[in-house]
Amino acid sequence: MTKNELVKKTQVKFKTYSQKDVALAVQTILDAMVGALKKNERIEIRGFGTFTLRTRKPRMGRNPKSGAGVSLGDRKVPFFKTGKDLRLKVDHKP
Repeated sequence: MTKNELVKKTQVKFKTYSQKDVALAVQTILDAMVGALKKNERIEIRGFGTFTLRTRKPRMGRNPKSGAGVSLGDRKVPFFKTGKDLRLKVDHKP
């Protein structure tokens, strides 16, 4: 599902709001999540899952075009762990 599809589905459910207002709400939520991750904060949405940052250690990578070795420094990457309710719903278990 793309962000645009999410906006359209949400707007269908809440017909009193325009698509522009729903798009602004969705963007505001996503911006808040990005801001929290930038501050190294944990995001927990009950029944859905948690978003955290994990640190990757420095390593030697490879340029796929030339095959040359490239030194990659340590970096932070977002990590999502599903909640129990979401796992059960996706797996079609009661």
